[in-house]
Amino acid sequence: MTTAGGLRARGKVRDVFDAGPDALLMVATDRISAFDVVLPQPVPEKGRVLTAFSSFWFERTSDLVLNHVLSTDRAAFPAPFDTEPSLAGRAMLVRRAEVIPVECVARGYLSGSGWAQYHRNGSVCDVALPSSLGESDRLPEPIFTPTTKADSGHDLPLSFEETVELIGRGLAERLRELTVGIYERLAEVAGPRGILVADTKLEFGFAGGELILIDEVGTPDSSRFWPAETYEPGGPQPSFDKQFVRDWLDASGWDHEPPPPDLPADVVDKTSAKYREAYERVTGESFATYRSQMGVLDEEAG
Repeated sequence: MTTAGGLRARGKVRDVFDAGPDALLMVATDRISAFDVVLPQPVPEKGRVLTAFSSFWFERTSDLVLNHVLSTDRAAFPAPFDTEPSLAGRAMLVRRAEVIPVECVARGYLSGSGWAQYHRNGSVCDVALPSSLGESDRLPEPIFTPTTKADSGHDLPLSFEETVELIGRGLAERLRELTVGIYERLAEVAGPRGILVADTKLEFGFAGGELILIDEVGTPDSSRFWPAETYEPGGPQPSFDKQFVRDWLDASGWDHEPPPPDLPADVVDKTSAKYREAYERVTGESFATYRSQMGVLDEEAG
């Protein structure tokens, strides 16, 4: 990974570098986190899968809302990033944006923290739902269930009115409309390929006075993708994400507090394969072709 100067922020997965007065370079690493802790072993190619996914979806949602992408071509990056081979296929040059402090979540199925909320009080983020729904049931229509945007720890659920208090009614209504619309686009594209999109999380910001989609979109880190052929409501579903890692960690007896245990090699390998399979199934495109198009060298595969 690049050690070039200008590191602006380091997240659980992404490193962000200054790349000029109006641009940033977002680099998706192979780091993987679970239960809000970054794990010791990287997952080979995970960063490129996330970047490939986001590139696919940014392009396919650009008619709904502008986004922050300037280029994914390493040759178009400013120096010194243009000569760093490890960035190929895993970095995006993006517009700087003023981030809106709300995580925008759309749910089409009742799972995860949404299921936990519904099980307690019959609603999710104060959105009333029909009684007698089971875990993983499809909802009558997609719902907007925003959360806080925490720098560390867990995001907390917000009702729509709490979101209005935080950012104003007009913007809250626009974010609800866009979030549900983008979720429906993801589901519309993935459905014929045998993938159910259970939910997705999005981020938005302002650049030059324009509302834009930022960060990532439609990745296994920000969405739940379920294989349609095994879908059976009433319990948890197999998922193309890091659930495999979470399950192993739970079985290991880890208490979810740092430091985390080392991941066995077979868990790392299976997780890497699951991410690549997710990209190919959801997008209908070859990950090997993506790597080739982005100029990834074989020795840079990890």
